[in-house]
Amino acid sequence: MGRKTPLYNKHLESKAKMVDFGGWDMPLHYGSQIQEHHQVRRDAGMFDVSHMTIIDLTGQRVREFLRYLLANDVERLKKIGKALYSCMLNEKGGVIDDLIVYLQNDNQFRMVVNAATRDKDIAWITQQAKPFQIQINERDDLTMLAVQGPVAREKVRDLLPENLQTSVKALAPFYATWNNGEFFVARTGYTGEEGFEIILPASKVSDFWEALLVAGVAPIGLGARDTLRLEAGMNLYGEDMDENNTPLESGLSWTVAFKPENRDFIGRRVLQAQRDKKEHQIMVGLILRDKGVLRAHQIVSIENGGKGQITSGTFSPTLGVSIAFARLPAGKYKDVTVTIRNKQLSAQVVKPPFVRHGKACIAS
Repeated sequence: MGRKTPLYNKHLESKAKMVDFGGWDMPLHYGSQIQEHHQVRRDAGMFDVSHMTIIDLTGQRVREFLRYLLANDVERLKKIGKALYSCMLNEKGGVIDDLIVYLQNDNQFRMVVNAATRDKDIAWITQQAKPFQIQINERDDLTMLAVQGPVAREKVRDLLPENLQTSVKALAPFYATWNNGEFFVARTGYTGEEGFEIILPASKVSDFWEALLVAGVAPIGLGARDTLRLEAGMNLYGEDMDENNTPLESGLSWTVAFKPENRDFIGRRVLQAQRDKKEHQIMVGLILRDKGVLRAHQIVSIENGGKGQITSGTFSPTLGVSIAFARLPAGKYKDVTVTIRNKQLSAQVVKPPFVRHGKACIAS
């Protein structure tokens, strides 16, 4: 038996198929993964992401610390509530985790990291923070929901405390707003759709979940969450990135802030050498031209005899074809061959995302 979120019984009431995910008992689906996928693309769905780890970092040198800890630069966060996506790297440039950090005030940032990497993340952050005299507060009292879809914001707004409804209505993408430390609402997500990620007290989450159900927001499991994020061109930690690969090898070069040149961050020298040599592996998107399903670890062959590997693959319910991320040797490609059940099948190389706001982003 794994750890249980505060919504575990709600999932059972909705007849969810439960699976282990990073040591947590989580819903895979509530009957039909395909229907749940389309529900988010066409209307609104909600995800229990209570397993995610919420950390508040406080101290007079907290901004300085985060500029050293993260590959992206929190100096870009000028306005209260602004969010930043970044990787946290080891000394070799490998990705310890990917995360979102929010500016709450000059001396405090809120960080949300992945569930499966919680222990190593906290250990690494604690170790690196010692010279900076930072207070690290894991918020076990809080939990998190994501509500995503073209009408998600509309369905959520009236259910929030009155003193948040106006600020949420005006909330820009990748910003958060909050009230008295209770409801923390961010216009972020992992699906390529509009919506919110909502942090709230664990004691209130069951009632809020019920209110969302009444408002017509359907529960969505991990299965649809995976197909949605892959369509949206979003990496999954442990599949598309890990401690053995740098952001440049994982399609995340846009998250590395090399300027200003004098900012020292963990892993910088390795990444800078990779960038300058331009010989590192690259991440691409694939669309299968033939019948079949692209899956992680399938071998990808390129024209010159080189080999790569799929990191994430699935059938795309929105596009009606199989899609994937693949890590390949440095180069430019239009077509590749994927080995599926001893057959060589043709795939088109594309630049993700595949789908955004319910519409195809690529031409097959």
